Amino acid sequence: MFYSIIFFLALITNQQIDPIEKPQVKILKSEFIYESAPFPSCHASTLLETEDGILASWFGGSYERHPDVSIYTSRLKNGNWSTPEMVADGVENEVFRNPTWNPVLFKTNDGKTVLYYKEGPNPREWWGLYKTSEDEGKTWSKAIQIPPGMLGPVKNKPISLPDGTILYGSSFETNGIWSMHIETSDQNLENWKKIEIDNGTFHAIQPTILQYPIGKLQLLARTQEDVIGSTWSMDGGKTWSTVESTGLVHNNSGIDAVTLKSGIQLLLCNPIKDGRNKLSLMMSIDGINWDEIYVLEDQPKGEFSYPAIIQAKDGSVHLTYTYNREKIKYVSLTLE
Repeated sequence: MFYSIIFFLALITNQQIDPIEKPQVKILKSEFIYESAPFPSCHASTLLETEDGILASWFGGSYERHPDVSIYTSRLKNGNWSTPEMVADGVENEVFRNPTWNPVLFKTNDGKTVLYYKEGPNPREWWGLYKTSEDEGKTWSKAIQIPPGMLGPVKNKPISLPDGTILYGSSFETNGIWSMHIETSDQNLENWKKIEIDNGTFHAIQPTILQYPIGKLQLLARTQEDVIGSTWSMDGGKTWSTVESTGLVHNNSGIDAVTLKSGIQLLLCNPIKDGRNKLSLMMSIDGINWDEIYVLEDQPKGEFSYPAIIQAKDGSVHLTYTYNREKIKYVSLTLE
């Protein structure tokens, strides 16, 4: 409650504040989702709490961009992860298939589970699709293509606004230019719209969404400029400020963030200019001042990247990330 009061006062007075104190991070579990799988390489995980356990998804195959790359899921139930199961691929016909990319899990207000993902030869030519599930991700519908000109969530989870609008952090890569934007749909995944964002001097993609009181929102994104970029909305996502630097040094790799029930903001990122061998958990009250509260990985070499992070109903925090492109690492924790 103390954090929530400080957080709200800072937001309504538009003041920058320093972090009050570092919470103690207590690790509940740290493990690989699987030890062996029918694919040698994996990347880009996503998480969702369901009524039947924590559901994870990622893409796996021979290597990123290979046509055999498909979307897999696994479920944490009763302390154990299920065997990875392929749930989507890019098979077009008997002789041709595309790689698939960047799954994103989400649950609509009526309890429908959605799996968004991309298909195409590369991020400049891919398109967005989704499948839905009525049984918490055990079975899935046929793939439905997102309307032309839209991609859906490019890497990170969307949010539902109070009026039911689903807000997606999205981005395009065109002719070497990176730019992020917002897409919206209703809860039936219809009536898609695009909201432009002035990226300013930044090449920014793959935004993650943070929520604040009284309709205030923030996007954080990876950029080519060695920092994490930020843009703000004061009207529930209808308009956005020009992208600016957060001042957080970053290596131009995927990030993810989550707003906790307490109002604390958590960010997972690689806080180094080069390489992907350090992965840290950052905390903020106001989205401006960030403090490193836990180092998940810091090794001389290796890749620990493309994290996902959610908070469960019981308050615990769950996260996954790519571990050397060979496995998906899972960690659950609490802040005390």
